[in-house]
Amino acid sequence: MPSPYRVIFARPGTKAFSAAGSLGRMTLSMMGIGVVTMVSQLTGRYGLAGAVSATLALSAAVIGPQISRLVDRHGQRRVLRPATLFSAVAVTGLLVSAHERWPDWTLFVFAAAVGCVPSIGSMVRARWAEILKDAPRELHTAYAFESVVDEACFIVGPILSIGLCTAWFPEAGPLVAALCLVVSVLWLTAQRATEPEPHPRDKQTGGSVLRSPGLRVLVAAFVATGAIFGVVDVVTVAFAEEEGHKAAASLVLAVYATGSCLAGVVFGLLHLKGSAPRRWLLGMCAMAVSMIPLQLVGSLPLLAVALFVAGLAIAPTMVTTMALIGQHVPRANLTEGMTWVSTGLAVGIALGSSAAGVVVDEAGARAGYLVAAAAGALAAAVAFLGYRWLRPAPQREGTDGHERDGDHGQGREDRAERREDRAEQRHMA
Repeated sequence: MPSPYRVIFARPGTKAFSAAGSLGRMTLSMMGIGVVTMVSQLTGRYGLAGAVSATLALSAAVIGPQISRLVDRHGQRRVLRPATLFSAVAVTGLLVSAHERWPDWTLFVFAAAVGCVPSIGSMVRARWAEILKDAPRELHTAYAFESVVDEACFIVGPILSIGLCTAWFPEAGPLVAALCLVVSVLWLTAQRATEPEPHPRDKQTGGSVLRSPGLRVLVAAFVATGAIFGVVDVVTVAFAEEEGHKAAASLVLAVYATGSCLAGVVFGLLHLKGSAPRRWLLGMCAMAVSMIPLQLVGSLPLLAVALFVAGLAIAPTMVTTMALIGQHVPRANLTEGMTWVSTGLAVGIALGSSAAGVVVDEAGARAGYLVAAAAGALAAAVAFLGYRWLRPAPQREGTDGHERDGDHGQGREDRAERREDRAEQRHMA
């Protein structure tokens, strides 16, 4: 029996657009940490470096969904190329202003403009969704593969960016990140055969996709999930410094991402049955519970083990989330829907990083992991409270229905769940 991954890449054009997307996602993993490293090296001010990086992240969170909405309406080629050009010019301005020691406000202006960078991961997943719209099991495998690529980029990207800034010149990390984006977008948009068909305004639902209660639940949950990631990044660095091995923090965080990678690979091989919303709820709860052992670790090796286990819940939950977006957002707005979830994640990372930094300064690194546990509890609470908006997913015009994420019997199981709910209500009455 052929590997599910071999099956999806047997489709024409899939290897090329996935490779182009992988290069583009290096930008996301390299730019933020590259800006922090660059500004701190040139000015010696970590507070300024963090503020500039946060400005970039929040700008991308605000502008990204608007770029994706235009992509859904006009197509990837027509929107991504000018947006990328604008972002590349802004990166150039940021590098020049940092190098020439221009006033601090110029750094923030250019960082805000860099936020025009497109969400390459959403563009690639939209292509998979279009090609595999009639093959839900293969789409599940494709989403799993893309989650693995995300994690791989976040293993390699920060290490590469920091290494370039410190070994070459301070601006090298953000510069290479911008070059990756430009090459990726030109390569991706040159592939017209796999580009999803644009949906003009009169064919769309009108307004923001955030009108969907299900999507709002996913975005809110991912703000809390992003906070977990932001906290873990900051507190792990602080913990490693307290242990006298600050450089080892990157290796420990790489182990965290490796756990997610391995889980994503295995998850993509599975033919899953049962309710996707239920799997999503279990995944959110698993991420929350996995934060508890972090309170007990007393050394870097034990921390690495705990984070590896915690990472096992990430990719499967991400894959299931992408499937749920397809159930709650019309296909004409799919790219925008995916970008809103990524936006929630980015906002959460920024909030979590800030909160963790305050706690670490006041009470030390071990106390910082309490913030991760609190963020996990919040994510689980949002998932529980919002579960009713995800199950069962109503059939919408242009969506892929209940079988979107992989099981051909999904619709029958959802109907059975509804019958059980009605029977339980009658019994209680």
